[in-house]
Amino acid sequence: MGFEAGADAYDRFMGRFSRPLARRVVEALDLRPGQRALDVGCGPGVVTEVLVAALGADAVSAVDPTEPFVAAVRDRLPGVDVRLGGAEHLPFDDDAFDVAVASLVVTFMADPVAGLTEMRRVTRPGGRVAVSVWDHVHDRGAASTFWQAVRDVVPGRVSESSDLLWVEEHVEELCASAGLVDLRPAEETVTLTFASFAQWWDPFLLAVGPAGAYLASLDDGVREAVRRRAAERFGPPPFDVAATAVVVVGAVP
Repeated sequence: MGFEAGADAYDRFMGRFSRPLARRVVEALDLRPGQRALDVGCGPGVVTEVLVAALGADAVSAVDPTEPFVAAVRDRLPGVDVRLGGAEHLPFDDDAFDVAVASLVVTFMADPVAGLTEMRRVTRPGGRVAVSVWDHVHDRGAASTFWQAVRDVVPGRVSESSDLLWVEEHVEELCASAGLVDLRPAEETVTLTFASFAQWWDPFLLAVGPAGAYLASLDDGVREAVRRRAAERFGPPPFDVAATAVVVVGAVP
């Protein structure tokens, strides 16, 4: 999926959208002093740092299957318990946390229900689990304009893959299948202003995530055609880019 590029590349590509979203996802949990929190699929620590700001480093744990991300979070957020592992087999005890978060992660779990069930397992009864996914299903995600340009140039190409889109479309159902209750879905939209087209486009060249990996797979001519078409879609800078995420908060029975 193109997540081996490293923390700095992720920050430039998706961090610009995921950081403001992370604050809103954590706000939905209504954290209180003394609680313990887990960030599942922490990446370079976008959500982790928001949790640390609210609860303190010693009250926050994080886990990710990508070694460069784990190393980056350990370096950036000393005192946080950061472990290498996947969501489907979380290396934590039952009922260890008051809240667990997986922001922009469920889409990439090998088994979303298993991962969400594990999040429920490590969260105490009465605790809360929050997940978020970009809404690429309705062309409102952080990379939707990119995929629109791709479809203009490569007829028949869809936004991301059908598997990823299926998870995004059914995230609330997946949470219910994992045993979470009192589900509260909401939408959050992040809007960024770009002073130049290059400011928006260049991070796609870092081969991060599905969009970056797909762009890297194209030959030079097609890649340049996608770049030109995306620029045409935006028009002259500066321009705004809005990205909408579906956020679901559920309770552990």
